[in-house]
Amino acid sequence: MNKLNLKGLILQELENFALSIGEKKFRGKQLFDWLYTKEASSFAEMSSLAKSLRDKLTELSAIDPIEIVKVQESSDGTKKFLFELEDGKKIESVLIPPRTAFVNPEATEDEEQKRLTLCISTQVGCPLDCRFCATGTMGFVRNLTTGEIVDQIFQVKKYSGKRITNVVYMGMGEPLLNYDNVIKSIEIITTGMGIAARRITVSTVGLVPKIRQLADEKRKMKLAISLHSLDEKIRLSLIPIASKHKLNELIDAVNYYYRKTKLRPTFEYILFDGINDKKEDIQQLIKLSKRIPCKLNIIPFHAIGLTNSNGVTTQLKPTSASKIEAFVQHLREAHVTVFIRSSAGEDIDAACGQLAVSVERKKRNSITPKSHHSKLEIK
Repeated sequence: MNKLNLKGLILQELENFALSIGEKKFRGKQLFDWLYTKEASSFAEMSSLAKSLRDKLTELSAIDPIEIVKVQESSDGTKKFLFELEDGKKIESVLIPPRTAFVNPEATEDEEQKRLTLCISTQVGCPLDCRFCATGTMGFVRNLTTGEIVDQIFQVKKYSGKRITNVVYMGMGEPLLNYDNVIKSIEIITTGMGIAARRITVSTVGLVPKIRQLADEKRKMKLAISLHSLDEKIRLSLIPIASKHKLNELIDAVNYYYRKTKLRPTFEYILFDGINDKKEDIQQLIKLSKRIPCKLNIIPFHAIGLTNSNGVTTQLKPTSASKIEAFVQHLREAHVTVFIRSSAGEDIDAACGQLAVSVERKKRNSITPKSHHSKLEIK
């Protein structure tokens, strides 16, 4: 008999589970507290429950964790975790320590410089195939369960021994393509794990219907949009899904989100040399900031070799540090709220999906001729 994994069930589901096994409804609340607030890893630890109930829970259900199989640590303190799931698939999370998230001292809002941020995954692989992302080279395998999403936080916290202050849904996968499990995980994090909604960010390439759904449901976590260009053709060349959601539709949806929630969205903008770092790009961003109260995160590109599922190698190059500074200075002079993200973990496989792809390809290469080695292999 397959046991039900209780990790990932929200309060109502745990209450219904308790009733289904002949227990009182309040047992569900006890389970919720033990699982998420007290972080029990076994039923034996749930000391407020009678031994007969713990035995019943052991017989009928489980608390199966995901397993850390590899950890890389950068010279700046960034840690990358590779997890193996129950079915053998791999995902990853990145723990970003305080004072490495931003390179500019102005980043003080919400104690930006003091946070311990965990970037988590929501899918195995990703179907969107963005040109700058290693995860897209894997293709799409499956959505993560709610339990697999929240367990990344538990396992990293247990490994590091430190309290995680902020969670960012910006790892492997597109969070809004796994909408229900992402929303359930946020409910667990905010009601059971002591992390406020204002310290949770969901990043999306811009799935318009889901952004509007977030707005209509008045979700209180932060929203980040993977923008990267306000030129339709350039954005489409970077993000193929942009063909389904035109820029004007996306901007309208984000504006709708702001008006409904009164929460400023963040636009993420990776700078690529000669592609989206020109004067006209600056002017377009200034115009956008006047239309929608927002924050802008400028992100240096991790220059790694990427070969997509069709065998095409990406030739994107990072904008130079001096040009990034000039780009940002023009925006600040126009009173745009803009921060420069640091290249956290640049000396390890810290780009989204990079470690998982590297490990999987090394495993395949161990049984294939050397001439087939991928450019993503890290030695």
